[in-house]
Amino acid sequence: MTTSSVFLKSILDSIVEQIAVIDLAGNIVFVNQSWISFGQNNQCKSKADWTTINYLKVCDDSAKMGDHFGQKASVGIRKVIASEIPMFYFEYPCHSPKEKRWFIMSVTPFLFENNTYLVISHKNITQRKIAEEAVLNLSRIDGLTNIPNRRYFDNFLKEEWRRCLRLQLPITLAIIDIDYFKLINDTYGHQAGDECLKKIGLLVKKFTKRPSDLCARYGGEEFAIIFGNTDFKTSMKMLNRLLKDITDLQIPNEKSPIMPTLTVSIGVSTILPSAQISEKTLVASADKLLYIAKEKGRNQILGQIL
Repeated sequence: MTTSSVFLKSILDSIVEQIAVIDLAGNIVFVNQSWISFGQNNQCKSKADWTTINYLKVCDDSAKMGDHFGQKASVGIRKVIASEIPMFYFEYPCHSPKEKRWFIMSVTPFLFENNTYLVISHKNITQRKIAEEAVLNLSRIDGLTNIPNRRYFDNFLKEEWRRCLRLQLPITLAIIDIDYFKLINDTYGHQAGDECLKKIGLLVKKFTKRPSDLCARYGGEEFAIIFGNTDFKTSMKMLNRLLKDITDLQIPNEKSPIMPTLTVSIGVSTILPSAQISEKTLVASADKLLYIAKEKGRNQILGQIL
């Protein structure tokens, strides 16, 4: 390697964006140090020698698994290769187990020694997206309980479903219904009912601390919890603790046929997502189990693995 080549590589390795160069067949011919480090830190299945990898095949394989972002990247890159568009870029989420992350991918062609190559870069735009989300969240938060509303829940579930599908991770959904909530309103007044909802909202929020988790006000007296990358056994352990914590609140409901304090019923389902079904299957299952739990006497959890 010449001195000028070493100098140029040093420059590219100092750039924080992950950079790769591919040929028109999609084969990787160069990656910088940021690309290598990101792969190592995120447990990529690729070998140490990235030049043995076909980037288009990686995108295609992800698309076959139902990954919307892999499909979009594959289509965009091929359009640049076919000269249908001069360049391609799009934003996508890439959350880790401990933090939310977003990146912007750009694809630009260049000519070298009469051969065309494509530069692919991935730039971290997390700070910008977090600021945007903070503004957007104002329309996503339930005004009474101060936790995400149904609209936010629906969008989050779609994104988390896609992530778990892409990485082949389990996802769990729990739907929680307050037993005989109408009796609380009728006995103590609607203000007492609102205070009850606030307390439950505050409690369920404590069980969703990871970027892959979400609690939301699902309906009038219904709440929902999404546990991304969480198996059935772990989910049931947390939900049983939630059931006990709700009982320990000792919120009065003296006319309830179950006990004189507030109780809840919970339906929970865990699934390993596949491309043949959607997140609606998970919702339908948890909702059905909730209905059965209520039919069987309430104040209990019913769950299953799909």
